[in-house]
Amino acid sequence: MRIDVGQALPPANSNCPKGWQAGYPLGPPAPPFDHLAARYDALWTTTAIGRAQRNLVWRDMDTLFQPGMRILDIGCGTGEDAAHFAARGVTVYATDASPAMVQVAQARGGFTAAVCSAEDLAQIGGAFDGAISNFGTLNCVEDLPAVARSLAGLVRPGGRVAICLLGRFCAWETLYYGVRWQFGKALRRLVGHALACPSEEQSSPRAASRHSGDGKLKHAPPGIMVHYPTAAQIRAAFAPNFVLQRWMGIGLCVPPSYVKLPAALVGCLAACDRRLARLPLLRALADHRLFLLVRK
Repeated sequence: MRIDVGQALPPANSNCPKGWQAGYPLGPPAPPFDHLAARYDALWTTTAIGRAQRNLVWRDMDTLFQPGMRILDIGCGTGEDAAHFAARGVTVYATDASPAMVQVAQARGGFTAAVCSAEDLAQIGGAFDGAISNFGTLNCVEDLPAVARSLAGLVRPGGRVAICLLGRFCAWETLYYGVRWQFGKALRRLVGHALACPSEEQSSPRAASRHSGDGKLKHAPPGIMVHYPTAAQIRAAFAPNFVLQRWMGIGLCVPPSYVKLPAALVGCLAACDRRLARLPLLRALADHRLFLLVRK
C-alpha cells in the first residue's frame, strides 16, 4: 500500500499506533483505511504515478524471491504486491490492519490474506523465506525496533527483507508546496513525524493528511502519527538481526501522487528514476526509500 507524504496520509496497508483509538467511549472507530478500501486501487494503485513507483520497487524486489519460496507481506492493502508475487510462483501470506483492505485482497485469490497489524506479527508463527512491506506501512509504526525483532522470529537466516518507506526529505514535495508558500507542508518531513488522517478527497490515499496551509489539521478524524526515519535509524532498528545490503530512492523524478502529470510524462520520469535514483546523493531526495536487508 502507499503512504504518500505529499499529503501525508499513511498507506492503505498502514498499521496504526495502538493508541489512536483512545477517547471513544462508544467504541473505537473503524480502522482508518476501511472507508477507502473499495476505491483505493483507483486512487493510487492504477494511477500512472502509482504504477510507475510500484514498478520501480518490483524491479529490485523481483530478484529476491524465487518460485516455491514463502514470503510475508506486511501491510498488503488491496493485495497488489501479493498478487504480483503469487503470479510468479511465490507463496504469499499477506497481512493488513484494515479488515476492509484484507477483504479486497482476499477477493483477488492466489494467496492468503489475514487481518494483522505490524505490531502483532509475532502472533503469526511459522517460518518465511523473506518479507516485504511496501509504500509506507512501517512509517506508521511507533516502535520499529520491536517490529524488526518480531520479523526476525519469522524470517529464516539468509532470508531477504524489502521495505519501502517514506523518507525524511522529498525534493518534489518541498518544491511543490514551497512555491505555493505552504512551508508547513513543504518541510513537514524534516521534523521526523506528522499527524495524518486518511481522506478520500486526497489524491494520495496512503499518505495524504488533512493539513491546512498553516500546518493544522482540517476536519481531522482519528489521526495517525506518521514517522519519517532516516536511513541511519532504519539501519539501527534492524541491526541486531538484519544486515542492510543497500537502499535506493523510489520516486526521485516520479512525483508523489498528489502531483498531477500526464501519463506520458510520468513514463519519461520513471525512465530517469531507473538511472538516477540509486546514486548516493540523489536517492535521499526521493519520495520513498527502498531498503534491502538480509536476516543474519
